[in-house]
This record gives sequence, structure tokens and C-alpha cells, in this order.
Amino acid sequence: MDAAARRLTIACLAAVLALAAPVGAPQQAPSREAALEALKAPDAGERQRAVVRLAQVGRMDDVPALLAALRDVDEDVRAIAERAIWIVWSRSGDPEADRLFGQGIDEMNAGRLEEGIVTFGRVIRRAPDFAEGWNKRATLYFLAGDYERSLKDCDEVIKRNPHHFGALAGYGQIYLQLREYEQALDYFKRALAVNPNMAGVELQVRLLEQALGSRQKPI
Repeated sequence: MDAAARRLTIACLAAVLALAAPVGAPQQAPSREAALEALKAPDAGERQRAVVRLAQVGRMDDVPALLAALRDVDEDVRAIAERAIWIVWSRSGDPEADRLFGQGIDEMNAGRLEEGIVTFGRVIRRAPDFAEGWNKRATLYFLAGDYERSLKDCDEVIKRNPHHFGALAGYGQIYLQLREYEQALDYFKRALAVNPNMAGVELQVRLLEQALGSRQKPI
């Protein structure tokens, strides 16, 4: 998710939160702790508002609760939770690293792959424990066709964030390009085990299982 999309998502989620508040209720946002507790509420609307709030103020420590929300019975809770996770993942806690991260996203969106790789390298050097810096550089290496470096950066992501379903799916895409189909299938399944809502990854799993089961190589 790029910087503009993150800002739009936060704005939209905040609007949902405001609109969902009862008429005449005080416009005081719930605390982070209250939002975590509200994820267990029986009312789907309350759970949606809780996820929205965590998108705004959540920390990495809150991601397990958001990952659990990916299996909520309510479709909207699941969708908002996925967006909220990406937003939380994209906060390094260091203002300069976040500034560089936004610059790298802009360069990636503009197709300036080499510049983006350099910028995310600066993010990594400043905040080496920030998994999303590694993930974005892995994405750019993949787009540039440098699969070896992309795999190495994915390794760094998973060391820091073992439940990063984006990086797990990224492994799958890389191995698909390398025609290592069993490896690709394994990583796609691992990604779905964390986030079962990725329709594109689910389709890849079905296609690979069909092709491998019939001893045919996917195109």
C-alpha cells in the first residue's frame, strides 16, 4: 500500500468510525486498549470501529489481534483488518525513516525502480528492524527482475515479521517466475494460512495444484 493509499484508507476508516457513532454521542475516540477489547464484542459494527481505531493508533504488538480479525465472521471486519495491518506495518516509529519510506513509495509508484531501491536501502540502514522497509525493497527487486536479491530481502522480512503474508506471497511469486512450482505452492499456502482472504493467492494455489497434480508445468 503506497503513502497516498494509506492516507486515504485512514481517512475513509476514520469516516466510518465517525458515521458509526450513535447520534449525539461524544466524539471521543476510544483508547488503543479499549479498541483491542472491542475486537471481542458481539456486535460487528463495534468490531469494525475497533479495527478502524487500531489502524490509527495500533502498534506492532497489536498485529496478532488484527491477524485474528482476518477470520472474523463479518466480511467488512476482515477487509478493514487487512488494510489496518498494512497501515500498522508501514509505521517505523522513526520520523526520518517514515519520510524516506514515503519517498520510496512515491518512486515505486512512478516506476523509478532504481531510485526506490536506493531509498529503501536508506530506510533499512536507518531502521534495520523495520520489516516493511525490507519488504518494499524486495518488491522493487522483484519488479526489476532481480529475484536473488528479492528472495534475500524476503528472508529479512520474515526474520522480523514471521506472519507477513505479503512477503510469504512474494516468495510464491518469485518461485513461480523461477519455475520452482512446488516451492511457489508451499509459500502461497503459507500466506493463505495467515491471511485466508487473498483471492489472487487462492487462485494461484488452485492452478498450481491442478497443474502439479496432472504433472503439467504451469505457463
